[in-house]
Amino acid sequence: MKCRNKALILILICLMLLSMLFGGCKRTSDNTGSDMNNESIIIAASFYPVYVMTLNVAKNIPGVKVVNMTQPSAGCLHDYTLTTEDMKNLEKARFLVINGAGLESFLDKVISQLPGLQIIDSSEGIPMLEGPEHDGHNRHNDDTGSEHEHGEVNPHIWVSVSKAILQVKNIGKQLADMDPEHAEEYMANTENYVKKLEELKERMHKALEGVKNRDIVTFHEAFPYFAEEFGLNVVGVIEIEPGSEPSAKELGEIIEKVREFNVKALFIEPQYSSKAAETVARETGAKVYTLDPAVTGPMGDDAYDAYINIMENNLKTLVEALGE
Repeated sequence: MKCRNKALILILICLMLLSMLFGGCKRTSDNTGSDMNNESIIIAASFYPVYVMTLNVAKNIPGVKVVNMTQPSAGCLHDYTLTTEDMKNLEKARFLVINGAGLESFLDKVISQLPGLQIIDSSEGIPMLEGPEHDGHNRHNDDTGSEHEHGEVNPHIWVSVSKAILQVKNIGKQLADMDPEHAEEYMANTENYVKKLEELKERMHKALEGVKNRDIVTFHEAFPYFAEEFGLNVVGVIEIEPGSEPSAKELGEIIEKVREFNVKALFIEPQYSSKAAETVARETGAKVYTLDPAVTGPMGDDAYDAYINIMENNLKTLVEALGE
């Protein structure tokens, strides 16, 4: 009898252990699924400068994570083709922050495949300069920031510190509206980052206000907003599209402009070849300098001040190049 009781007790203990084991596994599985649905709010940014802005707006907010959709080395998104990895990253995201102004040519594909993804357009309401097709470096669209008749605007708005400030404000407001649980934190971070950018803007304007030599030649269409910001005159663009080498005729025209305006500085970008600029420099005696449009840089914690650091370096370059 005692043996039978012991056997029953052992069986009951085994059943209890098995129940705990499998019940625990089931709960673990359920929690994992719940965590996958309710863990970090993932905010994807379309490319590097928007990533830096969004990172600052969402800084130190528990449960909110910012990722860069494209590789930080991708540079400007001219004709960028989405990869399978990009789409996988976007599938996990609740929000996608874009530069806007037509830069993300792949946006229609993203919206059609991920209709639940909420889009935050950082260019909303910002006045644009016309694109190169309109031959208008210094012409604006209307005050609403809407695109021109054919939608051809220059999308490189972040290169202007003033317009970068407007982009940051757009990102902060739209995130606060779409994620009200963290609205107060988004807006506080936005205010803090905007203050830093305003200080940067003031330093740059003050350093460049006495510069008399303001005629420059740039690499491609990344710098008209920068030129507008600081009162520079872009008399020529060496390569309108990245990766496209100018013809002999186009180079000849640039060389003539450099001579006509007595241009002393040619500005290239670190992301692209300097071959064409060096050719113009040899023919004219102008010097080649590097201006960074802030489309590549460090990630994570090192990215918070990346835009400011890049623009500080650009300021040093401009003072050196235009002060001669």
